[in-house]
Amino acid sequence: MAEASPNATQSGARRITRRVRAASWLAVVVVVLALATVPWLAGRDALGLFLGDTARRGDTTLRLAVATMRGQLARFERLPQLIAETALVRDLAASPDDAELVARSNAYFKHVGALLGASDVYFMDLSGTTRAASNYDTATSFVDGNFAFRPYFFEAAAGGQGRFFALGTTSFKRGYYFGAPVMLDGAVAGVVAFKVDLDAIEETWRGGDYEIIVTDPEGIIFLASRPEWLFSGILPLTAERRAQSAVTRRYVDTDLRELPLREFVLRGGHSLAHVEEPGQAEREFLHLAEAMPDAGWTVNVLLDTTSARRQMITTVLLAVLLVGLGALMLTLMWQRRARLAERLQLQTAAQAELERRVAERTSELAALNARLEGEISERTAAEQDLRKAQADLVQASKLAALGQMSAALSHEFNQPLAAARNFADNALTLIDRARVSEARDNIGRIVALIDRMTAISKHLRSFARKPGQELAAVTLSDVVTAACEIAALRLQDAAIELSVDLPADLPLVHAGPIRLQQVLVNLLTNAADAIEGSDDRRIELAARPTPRGVRVTLRDHGPGVAPALRERIFDPFFSTKGVGRGLGLGLSISYNIIKDFGGDLKVSSAPGGGALFTLDLRCADAAPLPEADI
Repeated sequence: MAEASPNATQSGARRITRRVRAASWLAVVVVVLALATVPWLAGRDALGLFLGDTARRGDTTLRLAVATMRGQLARFERLPQLIAETALVRDLAASPDDAELVARSNAYFKHVGALLGASDVYFMDLSGTTRAASNYDTATSFVDGNFAFRPYFFEAAAGGQGRFFALGTTSFKRGYYFGAPVMLDGAVAGVVAFKVDLDAIEETWRGGDYEIIVTDPEGIIFLASRPEWLFSGILPLTAERRAQSAVTRRYVDTDLRELPLREFVLRGGHSLAHVEEPGQAEREFLHLAEAMPDAGWTVNVLLDTTSARRQMITTVLLAVLLVGLGALMLTLMWQRRARLAERLQLQTAAQAELERRVAERTSELAALNARLEGEISERTAAEQDLRKAQADLVQASKLAALGQMSAALSHEFNQPLAAARNFADNALTLIDRARVSEARDNIGRIVALIDRMTAISKHLRSFARKPGQELAAVTLSDVVTAACEIAALRLQDAAIELSVDLPADLPLVHAGPIRLQQVLVNLLTNAADAIEGSDDRRIELAARPTPRGVRVTLRDHGPGVAPALRERIFDPFFSTKGVGRGLGLGLSISYNIIKDFGGDLKVSSAPGGGALFTLDLRCADAAPLPEADI
């Protein structure tokens, strides 16, 4: 390799310096463009983010306002009908010209209005003329006034429930009217009206950093946190909308006007409203709305966006500052790289000479390397084949273990799941029958079954499980009670009679309570399967103390186990049941569990027929049973 000359080295260094400077100028141009676009991009996204925070706060205010109004209306919704069903009101509907009845009704309506917090309570005959009213003794009395044009009257006169919000034609006060029909002999004989004042709700809206307005179907504001916005339309007041309001005289002769409001929607879906008021600067609000179909209203919340705009400006300034700092750091980095490039060019010439000498030395090793590479390739191929074979064996072992575990888990979970399903069905039936305490007991049993399945999933062992883990002193009667509860539904479905004989003085046994319960459930369900359909459907479970512990016996009156099958009955996947009725794992798992406890599980033929399973457990303070006793 030819040695590089000093002139060539200097020329190369100058070329690198020019390229670095060109790249630096390009970086400056990119930074300038970024500084120009960052305010627009960051401002747009930041405004949407902060408006989202404002919208979440406004949603809370909107839901509270809607809930308050619905609650206020719900308080009085049933009262007009109750008043209409009183004997005095029905007598008045039958004899509206009876002066005594009118006087008594006036006093009754006045008392009811004061007691229930109503603005006015009054009765109208079918012509719409008021015959008695709670304000009979005031200058704005409704008596002899005709309100047949109001929707709450003709809706109630038609047999329905009247609802209407309006400005009173006599009192000129806003209120929500409820109308209820007075029925005589199955026919409508008059209408009871109940007026509610909502000014108290309106007072609670004032003083916050938001505005709340409620509009009618024509978009006219009749409740507002700002009094100057009342009776203004947020929609164009077309002739059709004005005529609709005039028909029902909702606002009497009030001069309606349009609120100077402009609304538009941002890209993120936020609705902004600009309101111009005389003598004041234009204000921007975030507009949220929710309809109240039952009342025919729309509740609107307007939140000032000044805070969100300020936060957006702060975010944009911070973004510009960060970009400026990044540009400064980028410029410094490019300058440093230019100096390093000059040094590297000088080092390149020295490295070229060194590489030439190394190439000469390494050429002598090329032939030897070629031979070694051939041998290495052969060894590598053999090693890869060996690793592949090992990986295949490991994978096959994993799949076999996974299949066994899946089968075991499926078997162990079937019984608790079936019991939980039955308890859940019973709980639904009990809830429908209002037997809540019994349903609660069923749900408690479902929770206990779920805890049991959780414990089983943690403690399930393979057939070669290491013994002696997580064992303690266990009260056998508690375990038997729990196992019988789980198997009870299975026994009831098959009409099986289970008798349990447990002495009260049984010693504590050395076992795991969940797994011992699992063994007893397996034995009970196997016995139930064996005698299902037999004439003698009895299962007998008993326990007696022994010198070293407790012996539990479980006998059925089924066909029993043939002698030729007893040696295989505890083998994995061996089953005497038909196809599809079991995996053949229950007895195998039970046998291994009892072995872990230091006990034994055997099967024999019972006197008189049937299978007899004998389960020997040792006392909690006793040593493991010797082989001679097992």
